[in-house]
Amino acid sequence: MRLFRFDREKGKIIRKFQSHGVRITPVLRRDGFTQIGCLHLDPGSVLGCHPAAGPQLFLVVGGEGWVRTEADGKVPIRAGQAAFWEEGEDHESGTDAGMTVIIVEGGKMRPGEWMEEVGRKST
Repeated sequence: MRLFRFDREKGKIIRKFQSHGVRITPVLRRDGFTQIGCLHLDPGSVLGCHPAAGPQLFLVVGGEGWVRTEADGKVPIRAGQAAFWEEGEDHESGTDAGMTVIIVEGGKMRPGEWMEEVGRKST
């Protein structure tokens, strides 16, 4: 067995898109397209509005915050919930209390195939 770190201290600071208080720790990249990372959002942080490079699944594993698209206002999200954005969809996320998120990007994703959909916002 081998052990690996993906905690906040190993994360890279994200400053793009007028972001603040956000770090990402890369976890896995496959075939140059599919990638997984752990996003660490400090209390009061924002990952600024940007287009999804590919289909993106935003899995909240700790804390709570909000997500939004340009078409929708802030939607609350918490541990145990996920947001999904299509390729090119502008989106933003943030938190008042702090949040830890696993990001899965790329490939053909159908999150509704395995997870219960709890809400839908227009794109």
